[in-house]
Amino acid sequence: MLTPGVAWAQSERQIEIGRTSLEAALNRLAAQTGLDIISTESGLATTVVPGLSGRWAAGEALRRLLVATGYRAVRVGPNSYRIVRAPPARDVRRAPPPRDSSPQSAEIVVTASKQPVSYLHFPGSIIIAGLASQRPRSAPARDMRDLVREVPILQSTAFGVGRDKVFVRGIADSSFNGTTQSTTSVYLGDIQIGYSGADPALKLYDIQHVEVMEGPQGTLYGAGSIGGIIRITPNPVDLMDLHARGAGGATATWKSGIGGDANAMLNLPVISDRLGVRLVGYRQREGGYIDDPFRRKFDINRTDTIGGRVAMRASPGNGWNVEVGGLLQRIKAQDAPYASIKAPPLAREAVLPQPYSSDIDLGRLVVTKDWDSGLQLTSATGIARFHSFDLFDATLWPFPPAIYTNDDTNLLITQEGRLSRGLENGNSWLAGFTLLYNSNVQSREIGPINNPTDIIGVTNVTQSASLFGEATFHLWRGISVTAGGRLTRARVDGEPSSTPRNENFVKGRSSLRFDPTIATTAMLTRNLAAFARFQTGYRTGGLAVARGVGRVADFLPDSIAMGEFGLRLRRSGARGLAGSVATSYARWTNIQADLLDRRGLPYTLNLGTARIFTIEANGDWVPAPRLRANFSFLYTDNHVNGPLAVLTTAVNRRLADTPPFAGHVDVDYSLPIGRTLVSFGISGSYIGRSVLGVGDYLDIAQGRDATMGLRAVVETRRLDFSVNVENLLDHAGNRFAFGNPFWLLSRNQIVPYRPRSIRFGIGYGF
Repeated sequence: MLTPGVAWAQSERQIEIGRTSLEAALNRLAAQTGLDIISTESGLATTVVPGLSGRWAAGEALRRLLVATGYRAVRVGPNSYRIVRAPPARDVRRAPPPRDSSPQSAEIVVTASKQPVSYLHFPGSIIIAGLASQRPRSAPARDMRDLVREVPILQSTAFGVGRDKVFVRGIADSSFNGTTQSTTSVYLGDIQIGYSGADPALKLYDIQHVEVMEGPQGTLYGAGSIGGIIRITPNPVDLMDLHARGAGGATATWKSGIGGDANAMLNLPVISDRLGVRLVGYRQREGGYIDDPFRRKFDINRTDTIGGRVAMRASPGNGWNVEVGGLLQRIKAQDAPYASIKAPPLAREAVLPQPYSSDIDLGRLVVTKDWDSGLQLTSATGIARFHSFDLFDATLWPFPPAIYTNDDTNLLITQEGRLSRGLENGNSWLAGFTLLYNSNVQSREIGPINNPTDIIGVTNVTQSASLFGEATFHLWRGISVTAGGRLTRARVDGEPSSTPRNENFVKGRSSLRFDPTIATTAMLTRNLAAFARFQTGYRTGGLAVARGVGRVADFLPDSIAMGEFGLRLRRSGARGLAGSVATSYARWTNIQADLLDRRGLPYTLNLGTARIFTIEANGDWVPAPRLRANFSFLYTDNHVNGPLAVLTTAVNRRLADTPPFAGHVDVDYSLPIGRTLVSFGISGSYIGRSVLGVGDYLDIAQGRDATMGLRAVVETRRLDFSVNVENLLDHAGNRFAFGNPFWLLSRNQIVPYRPRSIRFGIGYGF
């Protein structure tokens, strides 16, 4: 006897798909039949299919659509298929993918789950942003700042590009960079690229999509994912066709500096269907907009970024794939981007310039093996080095000029191996292990410009080994249950850079931790799913600088437990609404935080306990064939209990940088004119009031800002032009109430928005 899903899939229905790319055709087939069609293969967007018109069962329609494409469908569930590469067919016709003016409902695969899961059936909150097919070649560079503005579940500091901290769904420890492990882990594909400190601020050129998997994610990703993970998926190496793209733009900022950017990509098949290389390079200059009348300097905060990636993919056959890659990026800022409330607009007065730099280097090796049965083996090895340098003006009038410098180096080596399998009855499982080594070295100096004095810093070395597993069981009538856990053995060793005044700290600490997860998904209708999840996570402790010069102390591990419930809607056709809504409650205990004392020097402690309640929603509405509207918001209510929190008013006993409400809306209209596509867009964002941190010293208000942007794009098959206007209303505001730690006591610092800017871009590709 057939299951209801299989019986439905075999019933005939009218299918109408015109000539288009295979990727678009599969999306339309999913929308018209309700099939879950997932794939991580490259080349779907560049394979042209003639289309279908007639009555077929869903499975037969899929088979006919894939004829002579070089791909085949592997059934992984009662109503789910995975598209994989078949032996190459030589009559495949390929062309650059059209940018469809009539958006369809796409069943997107969630790769951050470490096994292919359709977005509709994923048992938890996740945002998939930055799809390459939705952006023209000439569009401006994107980085984490753009995602924070467009995705309200993300929050961020504004300390400067390359030294900002990013938080997910209000799980924010502090506004300051230090030695504590990040609350959000960032990945490039399967490779973790950060451990502690700031987000590396990668430029998102040639990126397929970005997944924000809301946390905690202790089972799949281990320590450091208590807020969630951000997984950046680059476009894969195409082994069949030559592709190239180049783009650039010039940016003019109102009464400020001029900026520009350029990028290029080359995809080169060395041996057809066996070996290929993909190269990406970019350079960007952001013009300054902060003045310093005291030094008679203008537009002082100019920032330069240069970087590139290389990936080589080999497919020797029999399901094996090997990818070797590397990445480097260099960020160098002439000065910090903060201003003074008491100075003229967009200005401050300092004795010395305050430059900073942020560098990242990454190497990765990923080996996969696919079997026809659906079994997949993955081995991912990565080594990442992150280095940052900050210089601050530590001059205390009327004394001579003085500086404070902080040099931080982070080395991260990871190895993960896992097996996963999707079964025809809707069940799936994965099991694996992770090995991690991280070394964080912090050194500091303070004093006269030409003769600063070393002050105590710390080195923390973390080593951990984990075993993890997760399985999904299909029960009945569209209900499935997911359960799993991770067992982690970790050791943290800390060493001060010089003999501290106090030695009451533990140089080494070992821990054994188990993080479970339990989740469920229920298909209420063919296009509406409900999900619920319970998950835990934690961060390792370590040795850190304590209050007072020459002091160090231990900070203990913290942990979080979270439960959530939500609904997810798939659009049933070419028009209509798709989206999700979810609510969650989390309890965070023994919170680790990097703070500043009243002299401006950093220290680390355990803050106390917080409870965090959130409501979030996002929607993608297509009311007409050429009109699309996206909207999203996050409401969060959090409250901190601890020795510092009780020193301030109740309204300010909040986690740092977490506004009660944040929202974003974007409307796009496209008009095909012959072979040219013209589109216009408008966007708006609002970020509510937040505070710099916990306690009376840091209860400084920031935020409560609204900004708008406009864009226009003209696209042909290979060439496109774009115009983007940011901060249309020229709002200054106060994004972040911090810039120099030694002047924080004055409560006089703000980071204003970049003034109204306009960028003209051009892009070409084939």
